[in-house]
Amino acid sequence: MKKALLYIAYTIAYGFWWAMSLLPLWLLYCFSDLLYLLMAYVARYRHAVIWSNLTSSFPEKTEAELHEIEHKFYHWFCDYLVETMKLMTISKQQIMKRMTFTGMETFNQILSERQSIGVYLGHIGNWEWITSMPYWAPNSLCCQLYHPLENEYFDRLFKFVRERQGAYCIPMQESLRKIIQFTHEGKPLVVGYISDQVPLWWNIHHWVDFLHHDTPVLTGAERIVKHTGQAFFYGHVTRVKRGHYNCEMRLISRNTKEMADFQITDLYYKELEKSKKFGISISDSYNYYDTRTNFYQDIDEKRNAKTENEKSKPMPVVREYIMSNSKFNFDITLDIDLLEKSKLEIKNIDNLISSLENSVTYLINVLEDKLNIFMEILNI
Repeated sequence: MKKALLYIAYTIAYGFWWAMSLLPLWLLYCFSDLLYLLMAYVARYRHAVIWSNLTSSFPEKTEAELHEIEHKFYHWFCDYLVETMKLMTISKQQIMKRMTFTGMETFNQILSERQSIGVYLGHIGNWEWITSMPYWAPNSLCCQLYHPLENEYFDRLFKFVRERQGAYCIPMQESLRKIIQFTHEGKPLVVGYISDQVPLWWNIHHWVDFLHHDTPVLTGAERIVKHTGQAFFYGHVTRVKRGHYNCEMRLISRNTKEMADFQITDLYYKELEKSKKFGISISDSYNYYDTRTNFYQDIDEKRNAKTENEKSKPMPVVREYIMSNSKFNFDITLDIDLLEKSKLEIKNIDNLISSLENSVTYLINVLEDKLNIFMEILNI
């Protein structure tokens, strides 16, 4: 029953998205203007978080300037929504006119030399339209990493829209294996990494000073770029005018294997900080950790709050494999606290057997996947 309801919801959403995408952009922007009024003045979407981030990120600006930036964010966010709807049916000619790329001479020259490229991007402009890059780099396989949605129907819908211009979506958990596989097939890759997101607390390995915030950052993309020897580009996106964007491809380094640990990530955030000072970003509505000191203090307090019985429980299991010239964390973590909070309802013995079978099958698949990745790395 639940699956049937989800399919009905998917069908309705698909039909609505398709019908909206057929409308001309000027009419879609009229809807965007109405949505802006609702979000900015009625719902006041995440106003407290946005205002806190703006005041702490731009202390040199006046209150009037910050209010202007806030309302620009609301307006841009609504435009982003309708522009993403348009992506379902937009033509090649129209998307190439509205989403342009510069710096492609050097970009395509590197691809012609059979070196793959990693493009670091931020949630700036309309990053969904950057999926049209295959039109500008025709002699490569353009890929983008993404987090699959839990709902398989809506995941299929978003994947269809994102792959419509020729880019290939790689699930995050399969990223390294797929990139190695495509590399072995001989065609140079262009991989997009949108890494301006906060990692989960157990995956925090590095912090940067970003817009006056002590910020934990993702580092998985850097490990992939360095290990596979991809050239490091930063995609600087600007909004030329409403409905028109440009992505300037800036070459940062071709010798990524020789770069120090976290150097790529640090350089990326320096470029991103420059971009954010001249553009509006969806991450203006993100929550930040206060500082790494407060973060680790919070973790320590949680650990110290455990009873003696809890302290005797085994710590999370983490296995780390050190490879030559690179370091990968293949983590299988058993978090006792998380398991205690979860609820598993066993109504009969068949459910129990089924649950155990699924768990064992999943674990075997994970271990096989990690072993395959390990063997592929050794064969590079």
